[in-house]
Amino acid sequence: MDRNESILTELERLYPDAKPALVYHSAYELLVAVILSAQCTDERVNKVTEVLFREHGTPQAMLLLSQEELEAYIYSCGFYRNKAAHILSASRDILEKFGGQVPADPEDLRSLAGVGRKTANVVYSVAFGGDAIAVDTHVFRVANRTGLAAGDTPGRVEEGLMRAIPKEKWSRAHHWLIWHGRKVCHSQKPDCGNCTLAPWCLHAAASGK
Repeated sequence: MDRNESILTELERLYPDAKPALVYHSAYELLVAVILSAQCTDERVNKVTEVLFREHGTPQAMLLLSQEELEAYIYSCGFYRNKAAHILSASRDILEKFGGQVPADPEDLRSLAGVGRKTANVVYSVAFGGDAIAVDTHVFRVANRTGLAAGDTPGRVEEGLMRAIPKEKWSRAHHWLIWHGRKVCHSQKPDCGNCTLAPWCLHAAASGK
């Protein structure tokens, strides 16, 4: 078993049931939640959407809100003006261009306001079961530190992970890396001493842990 295989095997052992921390009940709710999660914690997003989705969990219901009304709901998520504008624009496009359904095609998803590659990959993989890797800050950090994939941009890390991980594991591995970043491989103080990936990790080797 090579180094990458060893890392992936251990991640799967650690996080066999890893799934998104965002709470949602439809592809549309997931899309909105992921847009809100930019530069915001999943915990905060869940508190906001618990209230927002009670009456505005569909594109039709969301468009009953004005920009200012939606901003009031999502204020605590940060960047609320841009996020509100993106959510309303995406909701209109979903109704007018995609028959009221969130599109399952990644390229169509990226045509929606506020939906970049990361958001599209999350929705594509989680809501529609597609094979994709979304590179957020946790995935970027853990991939670089372990040496699973090196890169100075999310795009380059995504390309590296796609080469390092079998395609059928892309979506699951994305969640394994997120959870490891949250629980062990922290941004400021990675817990290398208690990390079971340490035998194969480039960062642990370089730091003498």
